[in-house]
Amino acid sequence: SVFLFDESTNELLLQKRASTKITFPNVWTNTCCSHPLHGMDVNEVDGPESVRDGSVMGAKAGAVRKLEHELGIPLGELKLEQFKFLTRVHYWAADTITHGVQSPWGEHEIDYILFATVPSKDAITLNPHPDEVDDYRWVSQAELLEMFADKSLLFSPWFRIIANRWMIGTDIKDGVGWWDDLNRTMKTNDFCDYEMIHRFDPPTEHLGGGGDAGPIFTET
Repeated sequence: SVFLFDESTNELLLQKRASTKITFPNVWTNTCCSHPLHGMDVNEVDGPESVRDGSVMGAKAGAVRKLEHELGIPLGELKLEQFKFLTRVHYWAADTITHGVQSPWGEHEIDYILFATVPSKDAITLNPHPDEVDDYRWVSQAELLEMFADKSLLFSPWFRIIANRWMIGTDIKDGVGWWDDLNRTMKTNDFCDYEMIHRFDPPTEHLGGGGDAGPIFTET
């Protein structure tokens, strides 16, 4: 999962997933997801060593590819070196909001969390693909919290998990969230955890699905 920030305003770029998508349409979520692929000309598969040292150049290459595919950010505008790998999340969620309590669709994946910054939003070109993105918005922390409180808006379960657990005032280190001190997040390894894969069940409304799945994880 990619989280792209404007350094000049401390705003985060959100996207609203297209209404035509099969899974989790119409939901607001983080900037983009990377979906690394096997067999790409630029290798997008990370081995244990690249995870241990935090380089994960494969996941970063996938992020650059998907930012171009979903948001139309031209290749080359964002460099691999601009991405900061923070940790990994193992989560699952049934898309019961779209397809009902017996939904055959959902997600179950290990998510590499990548932060990136640009000097200002004018530094990148945005031309969203209509099959991927219906809307996008740069938001402050306060604006995101207002959006979370708006019951008319939908959010992806993975974004809610990451935002509520780590991003805003909830980090276990000094009570500081990753977004609260973006400079520290990007320039130090204070918030990095390359060893642990954090495991989460989804928000309660995304339990169930065609397999009647209940909670399977205790967060670790």
